[in-house]
Amino acid sequence: MSMVRKGIRNRVRTRRASTAALTLLMAGVLGTAGAGASSAGTSTPAQQKKQIASSVLGSDYKITLTALQSPEDQYAATVELQVYKQSGGAWKETDLVTVGNVNGWFWFPVTGSGAICEFSTASTEPAPLAVSLLVTPSIGCSDPVNYLVKEGRVYAA
Repeated sequence: MSMVRKGIRNRVRTRRASTAALTLLMAGVLGTAGAGASSAGTSTPAQQKKQIASSVLGSDYKITLTALQSPEDQYAATVELQVYKQSGGAWKETDLVTVGNVNGWFWFPVTGSGAICEFSTASTEPAPLAVSLLVTPSIGCSDPVNYLVKEGRVYAA
């Protein structure tokens, strides 16, 4: 094979390789741009929050149960127990605990009718507190979880 033919053959190979590389590069750029464009219009829905129970103990404490819908799973929820103390004419949060596991409840049963199976409090110091929530209509209520509220803080009983 002559040197001229080898040179032409090498240039053709180089051009083909360059064309293939450029094509792959453009496909990658366009694919990235397309992916960005397709997700640009979507966003994570705002986390819904719903107070499901509340109790005021004398004039000192207020206790609330709030369900927070999971941002990852619209059917899951976290339930938070918050304690507030009256201070300067306003309620100030003094403690916050999760009832059960994070995202351990079902959003619709825990925010629907009959969600509160038991929510009992007392105006004593320390204040006993019991919480039982609807797991699902077919399963029924959770076992009660017992707490003590002492000086604005929540403790397992």
